[in-house]
Order: sequence, then structure tokens, then C-alpha cells
Amino acid sequence: MFKGRRKQNNNKKRDYPRNDQNFVMNPVKEKDTVRKTVCIPGIISVKDFAEKANLPVTQVISELIRNGILATINETIDFETASIIGDDLNIDVMPLEAKEEMIVSEKKVETKNVVSRPPVVTIMGHVDHGKTTLLDKIREAHVAESESGGITQHISAYQVTLSSTKNKNIKNRTITFIDTPGHAAFSAMREHGAAITDIVVLIVAANDGVMPQTKEVIEQAKITKVPLIVAINKVDLPDSDLMKVKQQLSENGLVTEEWGGDTIMVEISAKTGMGVDDLLEMILLQADIMELKAVADASATGVVIESKMTKGMGATSIVLIESGTIKKGDALSIGSSYGRARLLEDYNGKAIESAGPSFPVKIAGLRTLPNFGDRLVVFSDEKEARENADKYKKVGPRINIATAKKMGTSETDKELLTLNLVIKCDVKGSLEAVRKLLSEIKEEDISIKIISEGVGAISESDVTLARATGGVVIGFRVSALGAAKKIADKENVIVKTFTVIYELIDNIKEMLSDLLPPVIIEQEIGHGKVLAIFRDDKSGFVAGGLVESGTIKVGDNIKLLQEDNEKYKSKVVSLRREKSEVRECSSGSECGFGLPPFAKVAVGDKFVTYNIIEKKRVIK
Repeated sequence: MFKGRRKQNNNKKRDYPRNDQNFVMNPVKEKDTVRKTVCIPGIISVKDFAEKANLPVTQVISELIRNGILATINETIDFETASIIGDDLNIDVMPLEAKEEMIVSEKKVETKNVVSRPPVVTIMGHVDHGKTTLLDKIREAHVAESESGGITQHISAYQVTLSSTKNKNIKNRTITFIDTPGHAAFSAMREHGAAITDIVVLIVAANDGVMPQTKEVIEQAKITKVPLIVAINKVDLPDSDLMKVKQQLSENGLVTEEWGGDTIMVEISAKTGMGVDDLLEMILLQADIMELKAVADASATGVVIESKMTKGMGATSIVLIESGTIKKGDALSIGSSYGRARLLEDYNGKAIESAGPSFPVKIAGLRTLPNFGDRLVVFSDEKEARENADKYKKVGPRINIATAKKMGTSETDKELLTLNLVIKCDVKGSLEAVRKLLSEIKEEDISIKIISEGVGAISESDVTLARATGGVVIGFRVSALGAAKKIADKENVIVKTFTVIYELIDNIKEMLSDLLPPVIIEQEIGHGKVLAIFRDDKSGFVAGGLVESGTIKVGDNIKLLQEDNEKYKSKVVSLRREKSEVRECSSGSECGFGLPPFAKVAVGDKFVTYNIIEKKRVIK
């Protein structure tokens, strides 16, 4: 996706009524006063925008170029960019509502069939604050030790029925948990219109406090208006500081109920299980307040939270059912894919016959692999499902990392450096999360270009493509095949694999930093004033001066300033005090210093001696 910018001299929109007869302005042709209105999604290709606006593609591309954006017919632009060029093309660009953006043929259902459904909960927080340990404790499955970096890196979902608890208020009730790589995947779900999370549990370590990722989760919850419950973890550790954590949270807009606020905060120890039942009770209490309901006896709709190729099953997807019930054998479409539900499995891998609202279900029988965030719709027959999938291909969202390049505003602007990447991930959800985080890396002088992306092991073709484009192969929770390793070693292609998403992003930032030229810093050593000129010819230049601060040494870099404006740079080739040659003169002393012939120096100039320090650029 490419984000453009408005031209500096772009006219502002008029804030007067268009039919105001008392307002005098340069007349325009009547046909120019009729503005079109087009509705588009958050991301759209140049070609599709031209079609919706009923304009030649060449005219749209020309307008993009005039706004400093070089984009081809198949590249994507965001809503803001489309609005900017639309204004110049006499078009009002309006956002397409999520419900309009989806192509579904859902049957109308009676409200009397509405039933209560389990809450859908996402647990998020800073790395190592105990997210996986808490999930492990809740579901009584020991996965924490096998998870890298203390955080589950792929998208998945499962349900927990609280049958073993002694608390009668929550016994035998069910909660659905969505397990994501963190705020990136959560945000990506929202961008796809997948408002599937009812409650967010923010886990904060009592011995660590509010961290950058903690703040990101808080901001996401505010933007999406999702109820947030805080679980303060590790309260059993000796260095825990509850007051400090609560104070930090209040500074970020989360004030605990005991301080008069409206944020539920529960003190827990995910390791020992202390307070976990209290947390679950608060989740269910919040769910009761929200009165979560859905239609059960209708054709199912849902959203994809994971998809991958499975041996012996082909294309499979884990779908969270939002409403209705999906049954084994149902015809369905998911985005641009379609097929029949040949097999349904629950979160334990057990074959089931049907799945209702808030139920995560694995579906096999699809023709192609759907994308993360695609919508599931059940139809009466496979023909309708195929037709719906075909419609989606034409007008559905195209989520791509754009390859459009921002053009310089003058001939002196240098071209952007580009890091070419070939990305392979274990599942579609991971790929979406990685793309989301990469899109957030902003640096003026450099860009990231995804040459290829996909799900599965790193293959020979991935390495060959990286070699041809001078790129790097990045794998997330996947390995490189033997043949791919051999080619990479032979052709000196960099192949890197990761199991922690933030290590992957940090490594890419490091590679970007290596591409950038270092920051040159001039560290002052001393300064003074030129008092006299003794020689200025082809044999050399010698000036007399007073060192007012620091030192001046033979070999130092020196620059001359006239009225604080730099006029000359060179090196000190010799130094004299009285009649003796010296290596250094310090503050308060007068000396003669030699420079290359015909140096641009005059009496009264200031001089500064300095060291040159090269500092590596850091991408944040």
C-alpha cells in the first residue's frame, strides 16, 4: 500500500455553499461544478479506482504523478491518497462501510432465534509479561516451555469450559480465546473489518510495569472501543510493585475501580494460578453486562483467523463463527475461495458435525487457500458459493505491500534505497502480522519492497528470486529446504529464520540501518580567532591566531567561519609557537598554523578544530 502526500500548493476545499449567489469567484464551466461521488475501501488498486471513478487509468496515474507519487496500474493506494487525487479530479471520495465491502448473501433470520454466546477474548501485552503462561494455566496445557520468547507467534483459537473451578458463578461456562502475535495481528483483524474480539485482557508484569507494547495495546483498545480488563501478573515476586504499576496505568488512561475509575484490574500469578479464577469471573461478568447474543439456527457467517496447507487435507482454515451454524457438507465461500465443508474439527482436532456462534472450527474442503481476515458465508449450493467467490475476486480488498515509489520534488532529491525481501511464514495469520509490522517502519531515505511472500518452507525458487533481485529471504516459524540451503550457500544469498516476531522486525531494522550512510558528527576540539596572515602563496598558507578554548593540533580538521557562516575546511599541516615548531597549542596561547596553499582565510575569521565521528543510523 502506498501512502501519498498532498502537493504543497494544493487548494483547500471551499467552506461556502456551492449555490451561494452572493459569493463572487472566478467562474468555472457548469459541467465542472458537478462532482462525482465514489465509495471505496481503505485500500484500492489504481485500476479499480479509475473504474469506480469512470476515468481513464492514464488520467489517474497522471494525477498521482502530479502529487509526487509514481504508481503503476496494479499498485495500491490508501484512502487518504485516493481522497487527495479525487479532490483534484472533481470527485468526492467516501469510505466504503465494512458491511458494504463484504459480498454476502445472508438469509434474513428472526430475532426470536437469538441466543447467548460465549465471549471472545484476546490476551495481549508486552513480551515476557506472562501471556503464554496465563493461557497455559487457563487451559491446563503445558505449552509455555516450547513457546519462544514467552509469546505464541501464530494465530489460533480455542475454547475453555470452566468445569473444574469451585466458583459456582463461572462453573460450566465457556470462553473463546483468540491467540495472536500481539497488537499487530489484532490491528490487522480490525483493518479487515473483523471485529471479532469482545474483550481484551491486558497482561502487565507487576515487576516490570507499563512497557511500549503495553501502551500500544491500550491505544488499540481505545481506538476500537473494545472493553479492556487488566491482569497484573507476577504479584508473587519480591520485586513486584503494584502501586507503581497502577500509577503508570492511570497515566495512560486506565484508572482502577478502587481509585474511582472504571477499569477492572485483577492481581494474578499466572505461574501459581493465584487470582486466575477471579480473572475469568471478571471476564464473564463483563460478558454478562455486554449481553452477547447471536443467531444460532441460520446459515453461518464467520471470519478466518488462520489458514494453511495441511498434509492430507489440502487448503484448511480456522474460522471463528460469528453467527449461525456451519454443518459438515455445507457449501461455502471464504473470500475468493469456495468449496464444501468436507471436514470440521474443533480446537482439539476432534471431528465434529457442526459449530455455532463464537466457536473456532477448522474447515477442510476449500479449492484454494483463503486469506487472513476473509469472511465465510454459507450458501445453499456450491454454484452460489463459486459465484460469490468470483464476485469477491473482482471487488474484494487487495491487501498488498505497495511497490510504488515516492518521487522527489526536485532534481536534487536522491532515489530511495530499497531492501528487497522474500518472506515465508508458517500460516497466513503470521504473514499478515509480519506485513503489518513492516508497513509501520517509516524512514525517509529507505524503503522495504516485498518481492514475494507465501506460506510454507523456504524453497529453491525463493532463494533464486532473492538472488535475482539482490534481496534477503526471511522465514518466520519455517525452515529452509535442503536444496534451498545449498543454493543460498553457493550464491551467497542471505537466508534468515525467526521464531519470535519482534526479533524478526528488529533484525530487518538492523539491515535497513546497514544500508543507510552513517550520520557524520563533528565533535569540536577547540576554537579561536585569526589575528594575522603571514603567508599566502603557492608554497603554503600561514596564519596567526589565538586559541580561545580547547586545543589545536597538527593533523586536526579545521574550519573557518566568517560571521558564523562556514567558508573553508581543511587540515592543520603545521604549528608554530614563536619560532619553534610544536605539535599542539592549548587554550590561551597564540600560535601560527599552516594550511594548504591559497586557503580562504581572512583576519577576524573564527576557526574551529574538530574530530569527525561516524554514527550508525538507527531505524526506530
